[in-house]
Amino acid sequence: MRIAVFGSTGTLGSKVVAQALADGHEVTAFTRNAGNVSTAHERLRVVVGDVLDPAAVEQAVIGQDAVIVCLGSGRKGVVRAEGTKAVIGAMERHGVKRLICQSTLGAGDSHANLNFLWKYILFGMLLRPALADHNVQEEYVRKSNLDWTIVRPSAFTDGPRTDVYRTDFGPNEKGLSLKISRADIAAFLLAQLDDTAHIRTVRALSN
Repeated sequence: MRIAVFGSTGTLGSKVVAQALADGHEVTAFTRNAGNVSTAHERLRVVVGDVLDPAAVEQAVIGQDAVIVCLGSGRKGVVRAEGTKAVIGAMERHGVKRLICQSTLGAGDSHANLNFLWKYILFGMLLRPALADHNVQEEYVRKSNLDWTIVRPSAFTDGPRTDVYRTDFGPNEKGLSLKISRADIAAFLLAQLDDTAHIRTVRALSN
């Protein structure tokens, strides 16, 4: 498939790009700085721009079969939600239907899955703007006319790909480690491309 990846040079997005290329896809990596793209490949195209600039976003979206959004801005807000809004607008204007959006465990009703540390200290105080940003991001995705899937992974780790984790659990799920490797998240995001059973659904992901 032809896939555009937003957040392509982040700690997760770079793994999505690498795995997508390994899987045989044609990848368009959208980035603010071409120097941050460490991979060179005949099936990799780099588009430089600001995700809040609709014209720049369109250059990456036109002609794609699917889009994967894994935007991040640390503890800050705004970029995830407003960047995703710009991506959605470009997709709707150019008839690109399939959107895979990485959010976070803790957004929406999955807030109940969190332990005390995540619920009251990290997302309750330190990362509160980031969680609010993801909640607005999800709202934009849900209101779109796209064939979307929202993926809510727990905290990222640097572990290897295992393909062993829990998914599609509800807010009452117990015994979660609240951690999962970036390699597993990347593989799961890419697996959604051909999964028509989970279009317009939200999928939780954690060890």
